[in-house]
Amino acid sequence: MISVKELDRTNSFSAEEFAGLIFDCDGTLTDSMPLHYEAWRTTMARYGIAFAEEQFYALGGIPSFEIVRLLAAEHSLELNSQLVAEQKENHFISLMDSLQPIEAVCEIARRSFQKRPISVASGGTRELIHAQLERVSLKQYFEIVVCAEDTEKHKPHPDVFLEAARRMKIAPQDCCVFEDSPLGIEAARRAGMCFVDIRYVVS
Repeated sequence: MISVKELDRTNSFSAEEFAGLIFDCDGTLTDSMPLHYEAWRTTMARYGIAFAEEQFYALGGIPSFEIVRLLAAEHSLELNSQLVAEQKENHFISLMDSLQPIEAVCEIARRSFQKRPISVASGGTRELIHAQLERVSLKQYFEIVVCAEDTEKHKPHPDVFLEAARRMKIAPQDCCVFEDSPLGIEAARRAGMCFVDIRYVVS
């Protein structure tokens, strides 16, 4: 894990350059992706679906019920997408005792608190995002949390980031997004926002 100072230097990033900061949650604030994959792998195996890890990471940022629909269509199955998504999310919750923060990114959020508007914008459900923020002691820093329930279109569409900017009352071009997934990065681009791809600055 590299320090915040190293993160800033490596990416030439200074929070002071932006009026508002927007953070993805899964894989950005929290090291949740391995836990999500375990929950997906176990849940989909019940239905005879092998969910490859490479495909899982490529779909980062898409709500769970949409992932179920995609996998079911690929395997010519009829599944209740909401029910299966709930099963997967319940399994994830059962694993959350081992959830850890991505400290370099969390520290930027803490440093920016009460200095400029900050928000979370995620493709996850409100219940899971709030539970994760609580688990890693970040919930008190984020009054604005935009989740899958808040927009009709999801990453790579820019809607979740634009909604976060609207709630922060900051123009999109004055925001910086922290992301870890290709679909999230594309959503930030479409929103006209700068971004930090933490995959290249956090190890």
